[in-house]
Amino acid sequence: MELDLSTRKQEFLTGALDTFPLLLGAAPFGLIYGALAVTSGLSPEAAIAMSVFVFAGSSQFVALGLVAAKAPVLIIILTTFIVNLRHMLYSATLLPYLKGLPQKWRIPLAFWLTDETFAVTVYRFQKNDASPFRHWFQLGSSIAMYLNWQLWCFLGLVLGDRIPDASRWGFDVAMPVTFIAMTIPFVRNIPIAVAVLAAGASSLMTLGLSYKLGILVSAFIGIFAGMIAERNRPKPGKEIQT
Repeated sequence: MELDLSTRKQEFLTGALDTFPLLLGAAPFGLIYGALAVTSGLSPEAAIAMSVFVFAGSSQFVALGLVAAKAPVLIIILTTFIVNLRHMLYSATLLPYLKGLPQKWRIPLAFWLTDETFAVTVYRFQKNDASPFRHWFQLGSSIAMYLNWQLWCFLGLVLGDRIPDASRWGFDVAMPVTFIAMTIPFVRNIPIAVAVLAAGASSLMTLGLSYKLGILVSAFIGIFAGMIAERNRPKPGKEIQT
């Protein structure tokens, strides 16, 4: 029993530590969210509630813009739903590793799942070891991301009036760089490289689509391109016919 507790703690702490570099990339966006919430028409209580219960950076920014534009509540809900559809792909990827867990584990892990946590968690899950406590790694990453996001959103709310035009500070560069850093370790063969390049090219071409639909379109194009590349990849020991 003592060994089990030690292993759980080790997995939890490793998950949090492996996520630390990504916390730095998320910090300025939390700060900007808090600062923009002050001027978008949301009360401080509503801004904090959105951060606590929605916990989705891209959706929170989209929602702020729609609130400022006085969009109907239904439009805000549908738009943020579309923006977050990519998490269905994340969940499908992690399901084989988590399907043996009870609902009391799977529900909070699903709620706390973010782009950053998915990246470090799937990398951990793909390691060939027999640890029965790998879900504690995801929990550690999730808690680290959640607390980090709440902290910076709160600071943005408190310091909002002292941050002049925060949206023009150039912090928008940090998120693409963070995602590139998360993606590179997974590019281990030609099909994955094809998927990444196809999704990247598609994201540039669909940048102007409403409601961030380009994210979902590019994800499916990347998956489709990767599947085609995998199907046409020569198998080991098989000669290429010319």
